[in-house]
Amino acid sequence: MLKGRVAIVTAASRGIGKGVAKVLAREGASLVIASRDFERLTKTADEIKSEYGAEVVAVKADLTKREEVASITKSALESFGRIDILVYNTGPPKPGAFLELTEADWDYAVKLLLLSAVWLTRDVLNHMIQRRQGRLIYITSLTLKRPLPNLTLSNVVRLSLAGLVKTLAYQLAPYNILVNGVLQGYVETERVLELAKDRAAKEGKPIEEILRAMSQEIPLGRMAKPEEVGELVAFLASDRASYITGSLISIDGGYVQCL
Repeated sequence: MLKGRVAIVTAASRGIGKGVAKVLAREGASLVIASRDFERLTKTADEIKSEYGAEVVAVKADLTKREEVASITKSALESFGRIDILVYNTGPPKPGAFLELTEADWDYAVKLLLLSAVWLTRDVLNHMIQRRQGRLIYITSLTLKRPLPNLTLSNVVRLSLAGLVKTLAYQLAPYNILVNGVLQGYVETERVLELAKDRAAKEGKPIEEILRAMSQEIPLGRMAKPEEVGELVAFLASDRASYITGSLISIDGGYVQCL
């Protein structure tokens, strides 16, 4: 489905990013994967190479640092000479109520969840526009539709990606560059475990009880596997999704029940 394509996947050393990278590799894509945890990233790269025989380049990059973000696109072009797919994914900002957060927390969240997306998009766009084709896929959160009480930074800053998706989809359609967002729900990752621990501490309950309660809130009765998010991303990156742009697609097991 993606043979001959080159994809960039950020925050790919573990969790959702790793799940996405594995599915894209299985579908035939060559990969540039990035993370600030280079030791874990190289292990992920080796795992994907071994399992799928894919070409994988690992790039150490902190998405809150402009010069390191620039190195991702540079590495992709040096290694493969083209970029067909950008899968923008990030780690989370810290949880907390509004009054618990500092100005430094807000500054970091804006860099992590918005400016890094702007920087990376600017870096890949000239190349995609010249070739008059490309896929921009932004992985974000169900908090765009259902803000969660203790995720103030995520609730507020991630909304900006919805505006970016809609704006870019309109502006880039003449160049055959398709732009979409993925609103992921609860996925079996270390991040969800951290949220469960935080909630357990606040409510004075065992973490196992919190994890059960979180799963019971989902109509399908379970959390997603990271690779299930990857399946959606792979579809959006493929020719099968050639008429889908400007969409914000939920993958949450039915958790967000709004129209």
